[in-house]
Amino acid sequence: MKLTTLLNSALVITFIAFIPGIAGAQTANNNNSGRQINTDINSNTLRKNSTDAKYLQPFNLAFLAYQGYLKEQGIPSGGTLLFKYQTGNLTAKDVVQAAIRANKLPAQVLNDQSYVNAVELQMKSFGDTNDSQ
Repeated sequence: MKLTTLLNSALVITFIAFIPGIAGAQTANNNNSGRQINTDINSNTLRKNSTDAKYLQPFNLAFLAYQGYLKEQGIPSGGTLLFKYQTGNLTAKDVVQAAIRANKLPAQVLNDQSYVNAVELQMKSFGDTNDSQ
């Protein structure tokens, strides 16, 4: 058994173990009722503080999409997700927008280019099956 195959198997088992916690992640509160403090944030502030933010990690978001938790928002799952991503018919930004519509992320995350880039990296890694050994 190749080392990469063994590592990929271990990762899949780990992903499955974390699914209940990821799927039950607290939803973002995008409404602004009278009791909430106005939290207008520009993109510079968001980037500066993005490591302190309490929302889904990019890996978790990409994995939720892969597992089908964003189907209601128009994001396919599994192999179809990978195919559409690899052919350019789906982008990491599309996945982030779907998570916002599903109340898994606050809307301002879309302005955090480092977050979108990290989701992009995760999406690429799901489709990377190149065994060069």
